[in-house]
Amino acid sequence: MVSYGAGRCAVQPAPKSGRFAAILLCTFLSVVSAGAAIAADTPSIAELTEAINRDPNHAIAFKDRGVAYGRQGDYDSAIADFTEAIRLDPNYAAAFNNRGLAYSKKGDPDRAMADYSEAIRLEPDYAAAFNNRGAGYGRKGDYDRAIADLTEAIRLDPKNAVSFNDRGVAYDRKGDLDRAIADLSEAIRLNPDYPVAFNSRGVAYGKKGDYDHAIADYSEAIRLNPGYAFAFSNRGTVYGNKHDYDRAISDLTEAIRLNPKYAPSFHNRGLNYSHKRDYDRAIADHSEAIRLDPAYATAFNSRGVDYSNKHDYDRAITDYSEAIRLNPKSAFAFNNRGVAYSDKGDYERAIADFTEAIKLDPTDADVFKNRGLAYGQNGNYGRAIADFATTIKLDPKRLVRAACKFVC
Repeated sequence: MVSYGAGRCAVQPAPKSGRFAAILLCTFLSVVSAGAAIAADTPSIAELTEAINRDPNHAIAFKDRGVAYGRQGDYDSAIADFTEAIRLDPNYAAAFNNRGLAYSKKGDPDRAMADYSEAIRLEPDYAAAFNNRGAGYGRKGDYDRAIADLTEAIRLDPKNAVSFNDRGVAYDRKGDLDRAIADLSEAIRLNPDYPVAFNSRGVAYGKKGDYDHAIADYSEAIRLNPGYAFAFSNRGTVYGNKHDYDRAISDLTEAIRLNPKYAPSFHNRGLNYSHKRDYDRAIADHSEAIRLDPAYATAFNSRGVDYSNKHDYDRAITDYSEAIRLNPKSAFAFNNRGVAYSDKGDYERAIADFTEAIKLDPTDADVFKNRGLAYGQNGNYGRAIADFATTIKLDPKRLVRAACKFVC
């Protein structure tokens, strides 16, 4: 919650920036292939091309060259080679699995899932294909199917740390943080040098409010991979939640240096600048987040808070309105726009926005308090008292000093 200027706090509804942006940087991974085909000594593209020229009907050579192209990020060439391997051998499960991965990398999840399913149909004990399809379900938000596939992958290959990581991420996304931590801990036990699993477990600890364990995990992920932008971004976010804004800004600045196209890092650094009352830098960061992701509703809301703190209520209202357009179920944005209208003396619009925020989240004591203040300023003392009573009921420890403006 961001405070407003001195001298008006007793009757000022408070806008909400919310917590630091949700930490979403735990990732589903994929298993490229299985067995010796992905060993570090896989032949080069040139060697595989020579083998193909000698024997154009060599399905394994096409599959292996496809893997090599995929490692270079040339997914179109990879898909072409996997497709040729499948033409030569329609029962080649590994070619389907790897083509599915290439489709996934190209952003074609439906074709990817179809290929993983065909690989499983051809080889029902293909652990890598179950892992990859489970990760695909996870990316689609179908966490129950993700968990089912990843559980089968673990049954088939109980020493695969990637499958435990991915199932842990799926449990995290379902809100089952204890199971998430258990799986991610097992991934780390199986592979103590696995920075992604440390990052993922840090996310789960952060969501439980266990910031010290989260920071320890992010720090270990960074030690293992000093170029891990997501881990810096996540650790910075948690430092912000601990109100250590200088460390937060330092980590988020490093995250931005490593990955200058990741909008949440700019957004979260802006939140820390805002908490330090450096609103111009906050606005600059939130504006960059919006430039990188024009549909980033939370960034519009946060920039609106910055403008409100600078008493530029018209720009604040414009940003809150865009946040609402992008996310009509954002109680924060309705509350904040109501605050801005209240600051402009437009209490009718303020009350309308607070009422909508209450419909979306009837458990937020602050919004009842804000509406009560607006009712009081508008001369409707009975409704103001009712809202203050609800505020106290929802949060008995809260002292609604502002109520005295109207009833004492």
